[in-house]
Amino acid sequence: MCSSDLGRAWLVGGCVRDMLLAMSPEDFDLEVYGVEEGQLEKLLQRLGRTETVGKQFGVTKLWMGEHEFDVALPRTEVKTTQGHCGFSVQTDPNLSPENACKRRDFTINAMMFDPLSDTLLDFHAGLNDLRDGVLRQVSSAFAEDPLRPLRGMQFAARFKLTMHEQTAELCKTLVSEAEQLPSSRIWGEWKKWALSAYPSFGLIVLKESGWLACYPELEAMIDCAQEPRWHPEGDVWEHTLQVCDQAAMLAGRENLDAQTHMLLLISSLCHDLGKPESSFINEQGRICSPGHAMAGVDISRTFLNRVGVPDRKSTRLNSSHITISYAVLCLKKKTKHN
Repeated sequence: MCSSDLGRAWLVGGCVRDMLLAMSPEDFDLEVYGVEEGQLEKLLQRLGRTETVGKQFGVTKLWMGEHEFDVALPRTEVKTTQGHCGFSVQTDPNLSPENACKRRDFTINAMMFDPLSDTLLDFHAGLNDLRDGVLRQVSSAFAEDPLRPLRGMQFAARFKLTMHEQTAELCKTLVSEAEQLPSSRIWGEWKKWALSAYPSFGLIVLKESGWLACYPELEAMIDCAQEPRWHPEGDVWEHTLQVCDQAAMLAGRENLDAQTHMLLLISSLCHDLGKPESSFINEQGRICSPGHAMAGVDISRTFLNRVGVPDRKSTRLNSSHITISYAVLCLKKKTKHN
């Protein structure tokens, strides 16, 4: 794809962010300006195999050899009803790049790049936010999509980001729409969290954005005290943040495959969900939680259903999966001494 008299193509969104972080993008999104929809389709067919994958959003998949692109026209979106899909979408090849960027979620995802001219368009200071490690909304339109707080959670976990206070307040206004999100989209964001390198950052964003209230199984860990002799780090919530980060570090160090990494992180997140229900102060004045592992089984099932984890009954476990429970026990011991 290139710039020409027929129009101009820009790399947009996550691939630009990843390149600025010196990471290899998993997906390449192109936005083409100055070309009508029918004309663009003909141009793309000359370049490779194409398939329309998002007619409503004007998105076409293009394969050029081993390379794959999502190609779209710039568009406007008008909120018509509650929910993640409640939008009226209108493509507009003559829309300005600045206005097109306003519909994006976070400033770090609103940058555009032309590799042929080495030109970066950054209308909302996304590069500064990326350097500062900040998640900030592009505009007030952020609040039109209730999936965005969960996207913020996984971005924070993947890229070690904190959420801007104003953005956190906008997220709080969307909590009432959380139940309208399809489970597949919810799991899509949680899965990315479970494959992240900095999971505690995502959980902190979930709390600060008010969306931890959507997961009472997790929220109950806050202020659930633990015996200081064994857990000087604090309550069950703080302990779980540490365990999740240690799990992610272990997954990276051991180069675990994605499935095992995901299982290890989910197991780490759920390993103490039974403590709020089973903890008490014994006759010696110590906090204890007998049977918390078994108490957490049903609680974990409820949480996993809530986040849309797929049924694993038909999935065959390999030897590395069998070591998950042991790994979590080792991580717990490690956090007690750090």
